[in-house]
Amino acid sequence: MKYKNIAISGRPATGTSTLAKNLFSTLGPSGWVRINVGDIQREFDRKRGFDEKYSGSDTRDDQWERDIEEMTLNKLKNEEKLIYEAWLAGFVARELGRVLRVLLVCKDELRIDRLVNRDQTTVEQAKRQIQEREGGNIKKWKKLYGDYDFWSPQHFNLVIDTYSSGPMETVGKVLDVFGYAPHK
Repeated sequence: MKYKNIAISGRPATGTSTLAKNLFSTLGPSGWVRINVGDIQREFDRKRGFDEKYSGSDTRDDQWERDIEEMTLNKLKNEEKLIYEAWLAGFVARELGRVLRVLLVCKDELRIDRLVNRDQTTVEQAKRQIQEREGGNIKKWKKLYGDYDFWSPQHFNLVIDTYSSGPMETVGKVLDVFGYAPHK
């Protein structure tokens, strides 16, 4: 195989968790592991009493963020058969040749609609959630890592617009680039 790991990145409600779950359904039986860094971050936030829907990197200590990115790089560099989902996974792995870096993008209107339906919230709350989390995260990351566009297509092997690509089509595109061939 050309790739030993898959890193999935995207802004909130672009479909990264859906893609990771669908990939795991296909690859999990052959020993693949799914890691969702958002789950790690949300658990950390809950323990500190923060609302996980609105808290982001800006509410966490700089060292915590550096440790998460170091963990991401080490896992993607040294382990195999990982489906690794994190906002910065593709950016962190941008120089790792054997990691398939997938970026999911989607129009803001659909992202807001997805959050409204997923979280049973209002349109205004969904907009606020996206604005606060993304704004705080980007500000923190630029402070820690430099003035990058963390979701620039140049950091990724594959960019998929989930506005025009449904969940199964999206997983199929990733598996095609990955070179997956089911056992017959």
